[in-house]
Amino acid sequence: MFRSKIPLLLATTIIAGTVAPLTLRAEEEGRATWRLFIADHTQPTVRAIDLGSDKEIGRFELEGYAAMSLSDTGRTVFAIQGDQNVVHAIDTGIHLSDHGEHRDIEIKGPELLATIKGEKPGHVVAHGDDLAVFFDRGGSFDLLKESALQEGKVDPKPYNTTAPHHGVAVPMGKHLLVSVPNMDAPVREGELPPRLGLRVLDREGKQVGDVEQCTGLHGEATSARLVAFGCEEGVLVARPGGMDGPKFEMLNYGDTLPKGKVSTLLGGTSMQFFLGNYGEDKVVLIDPDDKKPYRLIDLPLRRIDFALDPARPHTAYILTEDGKLHLLDVVDGSIKRSLPVTEPYSKDGHWRDPRPRLAVAGDHIAVTDPRRGMVRMVDVETFKQDRTIDVEGQPFTIVAVGGSGAVH
Repeated sequence: MFRSKIPLLLATTIIAGTVAPLTLRAEEEGRATWRLFIADHTQPTVRAIDLGSDKEIGRFELEGYAAMSLSDTGRTVFAIQGDQNVVHAIDTGIHLSDHGEHRDIEIKGPELLATIKGEKPGHVVAHGDDLAVFFDRGGSFDLLKESALQEGKVDPKPYNTTAPHHGVAVPMGKHLLVSVPNMDAPVREGELPPRLGLRVLDREGKQVGDVEQCTGLHGEATSARLVAFGCEEGVLVARPGGMDGPKFEMLNYGDTLPKGKVSTLLGGTSMQFFLGNYGEDKVVLIDPDDKKPYRLIDLPLRRIDFALDPARPHTAYILTEDGKLHLLDVVDGSIKRSLPVTEPYSKDGHWRDPRPRLAVAGDHIAVTDPRRGMVRMVDVETFKQDRTIDVEGQPFTIVAVGGSGAVH
């Protein structure tokens, strides 16, 4: 079902082993480096942990609660503080560059690059050098260049989103895919309108074509050259379409799936596919080119978090509320291994309550354990926890960045 497609050299985490093996001259040294960036649940802090020493190598004071995202290149981490109307851009200190037969890696200390301000930032979406920062209550989004941020320059180009709403903007070639609010829907005082669909803008901000219906749009991901969005009707897939803009296809859920919807999506790297949630106790594998695009997988319990392994394209990891980590084979759609990692974390309660989060760092899966003030490191090959890293406070959201290359 899931056939190998266009390989991507750089994914949301930089992977060792996705390009040709290193061929080093005598004066060159091969080196692998991985870092974790961890936001605290209660303290307005992001900590950088070096996985060579398991020590803190950087600490960044924020203004409030932060969601975390990572650029395509792995050079920039974004601490998104919606309640404080600010995004902090942090240089990870790791820069990989491709040189055909090998890659170079430059390593330095992490540092704060820039501060991006706007009314309730919700999502930062990266596509190559393009960064789209969506402001839920500002009625706008900003388009920036990561290369400029890396030089400490904040030079955003603003675009209108027709009205404030909790939405998203995705750069795609010469166009921008932007959510559209449903202004006819009843909205309680103080709340934002739901999403109606998606429109395409050119880089000058002019709309191209009609609005594509995607009721309740939530969740987006990129795989190869495709972008997918979760909707009430199904998953809306955008394909490159040249000067006329992307071409859309709605993958309807149909009668074969139970009642539910996809609202969180992850995109495959070396294979073209998507992994999405489907309710709280199921996930769904999505192959946009298959006549039957959906494969539903029941989980033992409700899902806390999930992640794809970019270096192992057949593998995904899912953490359920009983504290077990599961290895999912995305080709045959079955759980191959399970491991108790943390104590149970119920999904009942507030959605922001401290619960574990996952990140894949080379040959390890990092699992935050907020109650115990630690990160648990699970070896990918043995699928056993081989160490823990003590982290001050309540480690919560997490991203991993790194890879291997030649140090000249």
